[in-house]
Order: sequence, then C-alpha cells, then structure tokens
Amino acid sequence: MATFEEFLKLDIRVGEIIEVNDFRKARKPAYQLKVDLGEEIGVKKSSAQIKDLYNEEELIGKQVMVVVNFPARQIADFMSEVLVLGVYGENGVVLIKPDQRVRNGDKLG
Repeated sequence: MATFEEFLKLDIRVGEIIEVNDFRKARKPAYQLKVDLGEEIGVKKSSAQIKDLYNEEELIGKQVMVVVNFPARQIADFMSEVLVLGVYGENGVVLIKPDQRVRNGDKLG
C-alpha cells in the first residue's frame, strides 16, 4: 500500500497541449506532444500512446493532467520530460482532464 505522504510527493499539474506530431519511431503508435504548463514550469515534451482515441487536430488546446516530477525518459530518439495521465479504457487510453478550464500549471490537490 502507498501512503498519503508518498502520494503527496507527486507533482501533478494541468497543462495545455500546444503541439502534436506523429511519433513514427515509437514501438507502439504514439504522438510527440508539447504541453504548456504555465510560467513556473514552461513548455515540456511528452510521448503519449493515445492514437486509438485522439487525432492530432482535436488534441491542440486540450487541457490534460501531467506528472512533472518524474525523471525524463528516453524513447527512441525523443526525450519525454513529463507523463501525461490517462486511463486504460476498453478502446484505448482516455486522457484525464479537468472538467472546467483552469490556468496552465495549476496543481492537483
């Protein structure tokens, strides 16, 4: 079991997807995302296996929840700096997002 104190170590923020590119070198179908996390954190890159349910155009401007304090991870020739959160649904990954628009960088709490 994880403790509440361990959960609090995660820095989960709201970010807005501002750029989407097909990630052809990924082993599984994925996008390369640029996510705006506000003034404090800035724009970060992420690889996301979300092609089953989302196309590039509909992702632009979408706010998502992102873990910002995991170490960067090399995926093929791309450095993924943050983890975009989603749920493994029956038809693919469903993004986790706030149900109302908030400021980029706002923290889950």
